[in-house]
Amino acid sequence: MTKYIFVTGGVVSSVGKGITVASIGAILKARGLSVATLKMDPYLNTDPSLMSPLQHGEVYVTRDGGETDLDVGNYERFTDTELTAASDITSGQVYGNLFARERRGDFIGGTVQVIPHLTNEIKDRFFALAERSKADVILVEVGGTVGDIEGQPFIEAIRQMRKTVGRENVLYIHVTLLPYIGSTKELKTKPTQHSVNELRRMGIQPDILVCRADSDISESLREKIGLFCDVEPYAVIPMPTAKTVYEVPLILEHYGAGKLIVDSLGLDVKEPDMTLWQEIAAKAVDYKQVVKIALVGEYVQLEDAYYSIREAIYHAGFKYDCKIQLKWVSTNDINTEADAKEKLSDVQGICLAGGFGERNIEGMIRVVDYAAGNKVPFFGIGLGMEAMVIQVGRALFNSKDVNSSSFAPDTLYPVVDIPQGKREELTRVPALRLGDVECVVKEGTLAYKCYSKSDIVERHRNSYEINKAYLGQLSQDGLVFSAVSKDNEYIEICERIDHPFMLGCIFHPEYVSRPNRPHPLFSAFIEAAKDVVRG
Repeated sequence: MTKYIFVTGGVVSSVGKGITVASIGAILKARGLSVATLKMDPYLNTDPSLMSPLQHGEVYVTRDGGETDLDVGNYERFTDTELTAASDITSGQVYGNLFARERRGDFIGGTVQVIPHLTNEIKDRFFALAERSKADVILVEVGGTVGDIEGQPFIEAIRQMRKTVGRENVLYIHVTLLPYIGSTKELKTKPTQHSVNELRRMGIQPDILVCRADSDISESLREKIGLFCDVEPYAVIPMPTAKTVYEVPLILEHYGAGKLIVDSLGLDVKEPDMTLWQEIAAKAVDYKQVVKIALVGEYVQLEDAYYSIREAIYHAGFKYDCKIQLKWVSTNDINTEADAKEKLSDVQGICLAGGFGERNIEGMIRVVDYAAGNKVPFFGIGLGMEAMVIQVGRALFNSKDVNSSSFAPDTLYPVVDIPQGKREELTRVPALRLGDVECVVKEGTLAYKCYSKSDIVERHRNSYEINKAYLGQLSQDGLVFSAVSKDNEYIEICERIDHPFMLGCIFHPEYVSRPNRPHPLFSAFIEAAKDVVRG
């Protein structure tokens, strides 16, 4: 029988449920168990693909093209598994499917209700994931906080699961915040008590409490929480703010969460091997040098908009015993060449991130100009690569009219465009290429040196492509197109031959980077940057 762990949150959002779920997956895998993970988002959007990164953070793409919540990326990074679109569901999806079934007549004219029809629709997603994954344990995160009106059907569905599959096969974990009151210099438990009471009012008694705090949680406080929340003190797991998120599995293990979970679910497991996480956590805090990298993009005011890119840069730093000091730079602040110099003169490498729709493309091109002229290691991703191609095209044609048809539909030189015959498919952005795509890297190139092989698979989320009609002309100005899709239809990577490291890719390598296995392009970028001396 598959075991189910349901993780809810209380007091405030962004309390750390996603990292907690990912870390529980890690400590279960360290015991030899297979896990599958699922994020349930109560919002009515079908998925986050059209949501503003400034509101929602990045959209994480799974191998099958699922556009999902960024927490799915944490699940993949911590459990080192490749998930699918089935690992993220929203209210929009479950309501939409229920309405479609009602219109088909699946309910034979009966009244369709939240209970049992909507809750059954939600539970069916649990069972489908269990059947598809064959995992020992299914980890489910309920988005939002207990008490949110839109999340009530999800809470009711997970409450029913204990009866549906048996109490011995279900575990409830509640993640809460213990706020620190500076005037009294103490952590307060009352918000946690109220959150648990609300959960109990909805029919769920948590088995384990994970308590977030910015300071240590004493044994007496654990006992108090256990008493008022009706859990054993040893089931109150302290989660003080860690130096790195990659330390969280070790903290959970230190406080006995792993043993408590497997004992509660009656799982027969081997002794945990946490060596990998000990090594990763050590690399995150012990380093030989600091490398300063500019992460440049349109949405830098919300760091979660580039969550996976940030983590992938950190992963590459681990490999070379470097601490990455990120400098967040908004393209909106790069309005002149002087702005680019002011913002970028002190960094050892520049990562230009991607995006969709109207952006400050001129600011991006100025960043590319600066990196090219000053020989600063440069890595462009998605729109960052497109800006790199536009910059070369403008120099080649001596015209500022060189552009992407995304920003300038009437440009005379659309070096970035919707591929021929594909425009009619573009009903929204993004549209054309999502998920894993097989690519071929050309030997003798910088890209080949990074990968050490020709055949690769990379995840995509892009609509616009490099216009193949201009490849011959662009190649005359020092631009090398060093990887193509396996069907030879699309350009995947380009690079400059007159630069120590200047490379762009249309795909998103950050999605497949792991803390113990950084992506080759990020690794090569940090390797090039770490020896650069800047003022």
